[in-house]
Amino acid sequence: HTSSEESRFSRPASTPQEMNISQGKYPPGWDAERVARVIAHYESQTEEEAVAEDEAALEVADQTVMEIPTELVPKVRELLAKHRSAGN
Repeated sequence: HTSSEESRFSRPASTPQEMNISQGKYPPGWDAERVARVIAHYESQTEEEAVAEDEAALEVADQTVMEIPTELVPKVRELLAKHRSAGN
């Protein structure tokens, strides 16, 4: 990636969850080893592998990928959690 690409796609400030991880607190089912494996996976991917993974995710028949305003993300996450807890 070029520096212009990196700045164009730079990440927003850390979320509270990301800050917890950096402080050694992990979401349920996660630990430092799992985080390290995920980081290693994505850091070792070629650009072609990353694109193929993204494209494969778009082909999942029972899911939809969409853009939503950032300020709605907490509400969407809440709705998804309720949906999962209802057994869906």
